[in-house]
Amino acid sequence: MIITPFLVIFMLVVFTLLFLFLNTVDRRKWLTGLISLILTPFVYFYMFYPFVNIVSNYHHQKYFDAEAWIEKPALRYEMIDDIIESDTLIGTSRKKIAHTLGMYEWLSWDDTKKGHDTDRWNYGLGIEPGAFNHEKECVEITFENDKVKALRHYQEEIIYEDEK
Repeated sequence: MIITPFLVIFMLVVFTLLFLFLNTVDRRKWLTGLISLILTPFVYFYMFYPFVNIVSNYHHQKYFDAEAWIEKPALRYEMIDDIIESDTLIGTSRKKIAHTLGMYEWLSWDDTKKGHDTDRWNYGLGIEPGAFNHEKECVEITFENDKVKALRHYQEEIIYEDEK
């Protein structure tokens, strides 16, 4: 375990809250201090810390790896920030994109054509972890003259089969 300032501050907050609560039950300061000192790590690591992990949507960032992209499509959201920031796909040919990322999962709809636009490929990136997350991550790759022109990262509402 790495002791960070964040951990120390939250442990002090938990200790203070426990001490104040136990002080209402028993007026012996030495006993409430001792019980608070013993209970603080348990309350922090078994109640507070899991709650923060459930509510927050922090996820690891990874560098782009073509093999992991194809093998683990539910974890693509970890790589998309690296792809967009490094511009690794900008200027890449359509054939190389199909080889690296696989064939598109769906095409964007174009209202002017009243059909699918073959120059805008979409890939699902998975669902970021978090208790209140109701959207899936997606990326749209736009081609111009058979080269990648732009990438657009967006979220889409999750629709389950039985809700239709």
